[in-house]
Amino acid sequence: MDAERGLAIRAAWLAYVGGYTQEVIAERLAISRVKVQRLVASAMENGLVKFFVEGVPAECMALEDELMRRCGLRRCVVVPDMGGPEQPESTIAALAVAAARYLHRLLGKGDLHTVGIGHGRTLAAMVERLPSLQLPGTRFVSVLGSLTRRSSANPYDVIAKLAERTGGECYFLPVPVVADSMADAEVLRAQRGVQDVFRLARECQLCVVGIASLTSDTQLLRSQTLTAEEFRSVRAAGAVGELLGRFIAVDGSPITHEMNERAVGVALDDLRGRDVLAVAGGKDKADAIRAVLRTGVLTALIVDEATAKAVLRTPGGGGKAQTTAAGRPRSHGLKTGDSPNV
Repeated sequence: MDAERGLAIRAAWLAYVGGYTQEVIAERLAISRVKVQRLVASAMENGLVKFFVEGVPAECMALEDELMRRCGLRRCVVVPDMGGPEQPESTIAALAVAAARYLHRLLGKGDLHTVGIGHGRTLAAMVERLPSLQLPGTRFVSVLGSLTRRSSANPYDVIAKLAERTGGECYFLPVPVVADSMADAEVLRAQRGVQDVFRLARECQLCVVGIASLTSDTQLLRSQTLTAEEFRSVRAAGAVGELLGRFIAVDGSPITHEMNERAVGVALDDLRGRDVLAVAGGKDKADAIRAVLRTGVLTALIVDEATAKAVLRTPGGGGKAQTTAAGRPRSHGLKTGDSPNV
């Protein structure tokens, strides 16, 4: 990709996804406002801007290649930096647009009959940006409990809007993300309605999930999924990230803690051998994303440019290539014995 085309793509992202003015874009890219206008017009004329911005800058493509090579991913999308760490909403918007484009293309092929869906602010934003499709035979299934004490992104809205935009069917898990006790979790999992949704979730061909950090500003605290005491406890046990209600240590293994026994959702091992896309980014997510990559569950990742650099910057630590349901390594172009590294 030549430098001028890459600059045009970056300008288009800032203009059409970030919603920035020409003046702001000129300042961020260190070019004149006249050149910004010309670059954005060029992106339009060359078909780079449709419902989505087509392509990513060359720097992002290099990060995608490196993440796939080192982490055994089949696909990776790195979105351009939009506003820096001080503007997290711009990062969420960029991730949401990329995820909506990714999901729209897969759904448009017409061969996905069951799609598992997590929840969170970024996935909610993804659904808001998803164009309408007519897929009456597609089922959208919650892969973890849908109830939190408080949440800015109502899980019911996420999956219901997906069904509304596609004409598909939606299946909720109307239970807490984390039960009050291990005994309560066992009772909830034994409910016939919950078992039915679990069965559908285990049939999913694609699962779209978010990743939570274990920093002091985590959404897990803001939504009151965790109490302050529970948060301190899982941190003390070594957790650095969360995926589907399971708390993950830096090496990619689930921590030994009762909170993982209290989670009400599909087990991580049930997703092995399936396509699992994580959409995550932001200044506090690098450690969590790195840990989740090391679980070997993910096959695809959508992440922002700054966070991708942070994930790759930390040396050492081996990722795990995803395995199939039968326990065989999933091939990602790695030779036997290769160990993806993040």
